[in-house]
Amino acid sequence: MKRVFSIALLLGLAACTADEEAQETAAEELAASASPAAVSVAGGNPAAETASGQITDAYMREIVVEISDDRYEGRGPGTPGDEMARAWLIERMAELELEPGGANGSWEQAFDLVGVNASQPTSWTFEGHGQSKTLRQWDEFIVSSGVQEPRAVIDTAELVFVGYGMQAPEYDWDDFKGADLTGKVLLIMNNDPDWDPELFAGETRLWYGRWDYKYLSAARQGAAGAIIIHTSPSAGYPFQVVQTSWTGVQFELPAGDEPRTQMNGWVTEDTARELVAMAGHDLDELRERAYNRDFEPVPLGITTSLEMDVEITRVQSANVLGLIPGSDPELRDEVVVYTAHHDHLGTGTPNEDGDAIYNGAMDNATGVAQVMAIARAIKALPEAPRRSVLVNLVGAEEQGLLGSEYYAANPTFAPGKIAANLNYDGGNIWGHTHDVTFIGLGKSTIDEIATLIAEEQGRVVKPDQFADKGYFYRSDQFSFAKIGVPAMYLDTGTDFVDRPPEWGREQQNHYTEVNYHQPTDEYDPAWNFDGMVDDALLGYWTGLAIANADEMPTWVPGDEFEAARIEALRLQE
Repeated sequence: MKRVFSIALLLGLAACTADEEAQETAAEELAASASPAAVSVAGGNPAAETASGQITDAYMREIVVEISDDRYEGRGPGTPGDEMARAWLIERMAELELEPGGANGSWEQAFDLVGVNASQPTSWTFEGHGQSKTLRQWDEFIVSSGVQEPRAVIDTAELVFVGYGMQAPEYDWDDFKGADLTGKVLLIMNNDPDWDPELFAGETRLWYGRWDYKYLSAARQGAAGAIIIHTSPSAGYPFQVVQTSWTGVQFELPAGDEPRTQMNGWVTEDTARELVAMAGHDLDELRERAYNRDFEPVPLGITTSLEMDVEITRVQSANVLGLIPGSDPELRDEVVVYTAHHDHLGTGTPNEDGDAIYNGAMDNATGVAQVMAIARAIKALPEAPRRSVLVNLVGAEEQGLLGSEYYAANPTFAPGKIAANLNYDGGNIWGHTHDVTFIGLGKSTIDEIATLIAEEQGRVVKPDQFADKGYFYRSDQFSFAKIGVPAMYLDTGTDFVDRPPEWGREQQNHYTEVNYHQPTDEYDPAWNFDGMVDDALLGYWTGLAIANADEMPTWVPGDEFEAARIEALRLQE
């Protein structure tokens, strides 16, 4: 027997104040647009089922085609294309009769960005032990300014190998061991220890393994600079992504009084191997030493100097906020937040075909389309969910989750009142799957809801299927998690219907290796949105369940974000 009754109870939809006649009328009005897949999922409430039929291929495809068009010039933060995309999305929200979700009746939450465009030198020289090594920009290194100032300078700084560059007291791990690293340039391994599931979550990459943590960690040590050793396995993407993502204008939120390095860079693995060989070391041997808790920094006796002119610009972008107020007088001041980032990389280095527009069709026009479709479905309900729903299309994600970071620091609902964040970053463009990827599975009680609803779809929920890439810390749900909000990031499954077992993984790997953060991330009419419809439906039903439940989700006991949630809830008492 289908578990529709348990789903209906989970959603709490039977408690809606709209009477049965109103629900049946709404169901009849929407029946024409309800797909068989929509009606088969989470049965027991005809109005909610037929409203889910508003999540369609055609509606999402229109959004993807529009905002990934060349006219938007890649939606770079603060550019005319960024403004165009936000204006167009606001029009779509108004058509859905969402309410402006920003302050003072605004659709936008504006935030300032500082553009940092370092004039990268064509070469970079390292000297020591009677030898000299000059690196070539683009092929061997990429470097950016760590300061929001007109000039970044490193003067005869020593290179020091610091392993993973981590301090994690909960794992009794400290790569620095109290060494004085003031004014040094730190050579850092990417990722975090991945050989023991009891140590840094094994193959699942934590924030410790991300580039942003590495640079922050180096700055806290007083380092003049930080260089990450790139490998495709440790980064989760090829060096071409570093080349295209770390050249041109890099945007940041305005600097405060936090410590900063003068420069942050990347080198290829072969380059790092040659640099440490100058000091008489073997890179593999150094990495082997760094796999242990007793590792200590290794001064290499190699010095380097670097000066870069830095063009500083100031622009503004915004998060686009659309609100669906809740129907319950006691719960409407709590909210479920759906996020997807509307930005991409703008224009940049041309590829071999001369294309310089980084359209961001998959990343993340597809995510925006899914969230907008979910909003469309929720608005089609005869009555709003008990809690409010906020559609938050954030900006400047590609620059380091800046829009969501700004929202988390300046939320329109107090963190203790945000029930959950459901994030979409990318979409399934290859068809139906037997599975769905829940990035963050095992961290909160959202698991139970999403798993039950996926079962109704005939699908199985799986944790991050590329766990070594650290996706939980690479998209906007991370900003919400840091302020304690339980979060779910839905991503494409790998087990495709009527396809060979490895086919789905091959498609996703091909996208990462060829199109990710490249001008070739363009809309293709051949894309199959069936899987996107399924994934958006899962987010729709999951959000409804959370919005209508008596209690908000919680982190599992002992989770890294549990303490932040407890504090956020305490502040609401």
